[in-house]
Amino acid sequence: MGNEHRYDVEKEAAVTREALETLEYAYPGRRTRVDIHTDEFTSVCPWSGLPDFAELHVRYVPRRLLVEMKSLKLYLLQFRNVGILQEHAVNRILEDLVALLAPVEMEVEAEFKSRGGLATRVVVRHGGGG
Repeated sequence: MGNEHRYDVEKEAAVTREALETLEYAYPGRRTRVDIHTDEFTSVCPWSGLPDFAELHVRYVPRRLLVEMKSLKLYLLQFRNVGILQEHAVNRILEDLVALLAPVEMEVEAEFKSRGGLATRVVVRHGGGG
């Protein structure tokens, strides 16, 4: 079976960091954990174009910067039509946010909904020994 039944998908290059903005963190040196959650993250399977839905958690300890929430929402919306493996999407989000914020530590976790009887949980970390 070829790709004749595949939906059109965008390439990963469609996702850019330009949407992301930062705010100054007023308490540098204080160990504050920021938890951001959405149950509306979507991307698509790179082979079939079928949607992947996930509950996404971003947890980080800021160093000097915070991510501006509206900009994060706009950044995550870029994944909506992008054909990307679930594991790659979560790693890409971590890489982009670490490059933007240079946090003390960060964790990105996604719980992808079941498709074909299989559900996936992906967790990636930066800093914090883990």
